[in-house]
Amino acid sequence: MDVTVRGAGIFGLSVAWACVRRGARVRIVAPGGIGDGASGGVLGALAPHIPDGWNEKKQFQFESLAMAERFWAEVSERGGADPGYARTGRLQPVAGAGALDLAFARAEAARQNWGDDAIWEVTRNLDTDWAPPSPSGWWVRDTLSARIMPRRACTALAAACVAGGAVVVPEAGDRGAVVWATGWRGLIEMSEGRPRAVGTGVKGQAALLRLDRALAPQLFADGLHIVPHGDGTVAVGSTSERDFEAPNRTDDQLDALIGKARALVPALGNAPVVERWAGIRPRARTRAPMLGAWPGRTGHYIANGGFKIGFGMAPKAGAVMADLVLDGQADIPEGFRPEASF
Repeated sequence: MDVTVRGAGIFGLSVAWACVRRGARVRIVAPGGIGDGASGGVLGALAPHIPDGWNEKKQFQFESLAMAERFWAEVSERGGADPGYARTGRLQPVAGAGALDLAFARAEAARQNWGDDAIWEVTRNLDTDWAPPSPSGWWVRDTLSARIMPRRACTALAAACVAGGAVVVPEAGDRGAVVWATGWRGLIEMSEGRPRAVGTGVKGQAALLRLDRALAPQLFADGLHIVPHGDGTVAVGSTSERDFEAPNRTDDQLDALIGKARALVPALGNAPVVERWAGIRPRARTRAPMLGAWPGRTGHYIANGGFKIGFGMAPKAGAVMADLVLDGQADIPEGFRPEASF
């Protein structure tokens, strides 16, 4: 079967790879190149939602994070490129007594919902100098969180697709089934002429600092992600801006974010900034990923709206979209289907 994938960000490439693995003839149309847009960022935090208040979105994300290690290992082996993946876990400070009670309750929820696949524990015995300050003296540690280097991951996925017979072109007409993975601009175009917006773009800014903490866990404190990568850098991010004038320009909001990271983690104090990044992330109206058949357009499908969790959702998103495109059926949560946003 022929499949045309429009867009070479994380969702488009993951769908293409899943279709290639199933034997489809895949053409990836990438006008802006591989990893264009939000998928060309620097942060790479693959982190789960809190394990209580369980729902189909959290279950989908959990399954995707649990399958990520095998997914990225196969991608790397097939294409010969390193995506920068490592399941190094995450630390979060616990704010105070009320938050501590909630953290222990969530540890029990994780035992029920995560099973033996990962741990969410509350601890005060940290054998590390790599931790944000905790008012309570306690931290949450989870072993499900992982890191990825977004650009390298997209390059690795594209290489695996090409090794499997796919072609990447800057422009082409439709051939066979068509998967639209066109990011925030695609959401804007889908919204034209509709009574409500299907989705929009939200700007984010992040930075890379030079500091080698390759084996350290990522940190999440005061709304900030701090992610050590394997190349001797640490990513910090990100802002969340609904109103913006310059999609790819950084400003004083990033300066404030970097200062906040240095204050939380003294080891970052003198670490030089090696890159400043800004981009627009696609957010569907429901805030959930949009996966499924395009309503009213036979043979066309949508994979969009990854927003802040696109890389974490990608392994399973690609698999269910391949099931839908190639077999006509898939176990996609109702809240993810385009009808929920249209």
